[in-house]
Amino acid sequence: MSSARTVLIVGGGTSGNSLAVLLRRAGLDVDLVEVSSDWNVHGSGITLQGNALRVLREVGVWERIREKGFGFDSLGIIAPDGTVLHVSEDLRTGGDDLPATLGMRRSELQRVLVDAVRASGARVRLGCAVESLEQDGDGVDVRFDDGTSGRYALVVAADGLNSATRAAIGVTDRPEPTGMGIWRVAAPRPAGVERTDLAYGGPAYIAGYCPTGQDTLYAYLVEPARDRADLSPESHAEEMRRLAAGYGGHWKEIHDSITDSSQVNYTWFHRLLVEGPWHRGRVVLVGDAAHACPPTLAQGAAMSLEDALVLAELLTTHDTWDDALLTGYRERRMPRVRMVVENSVQLGAWLMEGARDADAPGLIGRTMAALAERP
Repeated sequence: MSSARTVLIVGGGTSGNSLAVLLRRAGLDVDLVEVSSDWNVHGSGITLQGNALRVLREVGVWERIREKGFGFDSLGIIAPDGTVLHVSEDLRTGGDDLPATLGMRRSELQRVLVDAVRASGARVRLGCAVESLEQDGDGVDVRFDDGTSGRYALVVAADGLNSATRAAIGVTDRPEPTGMGIWRVAAPRPAGVERTDLAYGGPAYIAGYCPTGQDTLYAYLVEPARDRADLSPESHAEEMRRLAAGYGGHWKEIHDSITDSSQVNYTWFHRLLVEGPWHRGRVVLVGDAAHACPPTLAQGAAMSLEDALVLAELLTTHDTWDDALLTGYRERRMPRVRMVVENSVQLGAWLMEGARDADAPGLIGRTMAALAERP
């Protein structure tokens, strides 16, 4: 295979899938490898704000996303007993023709993107990982763990928070836990839930839910991070119900629906921001491989999608893929990503410090206003 204008994308998540579609639309040759044999078509739920929806529209999947998800334009702040304290109209950061926020099942988002990658003509291999990378001035020779090899003009590391590709090219930055852990579950949507409501305080730092469809929602509870070795998978539903029992309003119905531990997920919050270059030669980082933030502002997927859009724009509008182009990609993205990472961490820090009167709505509003600009 000639390496001219060929791209290998390592990782088939939100950023990798979206980048594959955007590059194929411009006629580039794209290989995508994903270590998971099922292409990670699973997960409880995801909150997508307007700037994420704007990119998904560019990818060409907005109509399916709108059909599968639940859009809304306001955010509620509630007391732990369910009393509504404040409702604000959310900024439409993707433009007036897109909702401010859309919730959907994460598995549905992945299915939509998987279908788009398949339709794009990208070559896909599942259950496949990169074994080694050897670079020269013109391309990258890649050996895969199935014994095959290929040569590419560019390799994109879209393999997530614990990116093996990032480590392989000598980037030493690693994700750091923030001290918070989150319980997530998909549940039936109680009548009357038509937006995200957040409670700060009570048994958990944050208790929230987001409608993900006509009959479903995604509920989450954030608490101090626990040693996961002390949490048996069979106890997950009981543990989440215990926390949920401290909340009123719609939480009473959500609490009663948390019965299946296999549907409950527990993970820690992490922070990552690669401060140095996001590339080494012809290998470049996107999405969670370059940056990740706790989901306190619901911007993790949006930042990954914006990376894909900006990198695709640069690769498809420049004939020369060199150090200057890849440096320009990082310089364009870094101020926006830094703001989101730092503000997401700040909000979490306020809550862990017990600052219940911290200006959470104001911080959220200021961040969203900044994100209304194009990436």
